[in-house]
Amino acid sequence: MARSRIPRSRHVGVTLSQSLFEALREREARTGETLDHIVQDALVQALGLDHHTLFQVSTAGALVQGVYQGCVTVGALKTHGDFGLGTYDGLDGEGLMLDGKVYQALPDGSVVEPADSATAPFWVTTTFRPDRRERLAAVDGWDDLCAQLDALRISPNLFAAIRIDGLFELLRYRVACKAPPGTDLVTATSHQAEFTARAFRGTLLGFWSPGYSRALSIPGYHLHVLSDDRETGGHLLGVRGSGLRVQVMHVDGLVVALPETPEFLAADLTGDPAAALRQAEQGGATGE
Repeated sequence: MARSRIPRSRHVGVTLSQSLFEALREREARTGETLDHIVQDALVQALGLDHHTLFQVSTAGALVQGVYQGCVTVGALKTHGDFGLGTYDGLDGEGLMLDGKVYQALPDGSVVEPADSATAPFWVTTTFRPDRRERLAAVDGWDDLCAQLDALRISPNLFAAIRIDGLFELLRYRVACKAPPGTDLVTATSHQAEFTARAFRGTLLGFWSPGYSRALSIPGYHLHVLSDDRETGGHLLGVRGSGLRVQVMHVDGLVVALPETPEFLAADLTGDPAAALRQAEQGGATGE
């Protein structure tokens, strides 16, 4: 994978106690995080900085073209956040990251925890620290959910991370099935497995991306669902519920790591993927 482009940084020299230095080295060895990441994350938390960044692997445009080859491990993704979503090598199911744990929704709707060595071709993650907490009295369908979430966002030009917890009266969701190399996204998702659940206790998690980001991200709302018992999940299509707890984090930074796989380097990514993404990701969204 190519090195991520990151904002300009400053170098600071500090003197650490031996015990603190050893603790840093131990965590580095245990988690695979870099020392820079460990120290910066600790400082952000200690100083209470209101700065939120998304870390994204590959682009939505590459997915549309069928570039599904895994290029980053689950273990590496865990070093960049505790919340997010994506998919797996070959479009093999739906990826979910919640409270620091990573899950894989399989074509039969069941959920497993993949090995840290499992790979993903596309993923978006962040460290979730909500800026706003509200309760949705009633949600009657996908469009209604989107409208209520729109009212909670502060700008049409910032990304947002969204978490919704509760007992859902009805959920419709799907799980992508593994596709042959080179199969475009619309074709690959045309025979996906779909599920309907009632009295579903769980979490909706995902992101809202601005329209101007369509070449990189999936514009609009992209939400996955995970049950509280961690036994089922997938990509959200429809929703109905009441008394739902919603948390929103406004995002003012985006870091994109681009694959260096032969498939990505050779792909034609000059087109506008918005229509294909809408059909594949949100075309079936409805309240029922």
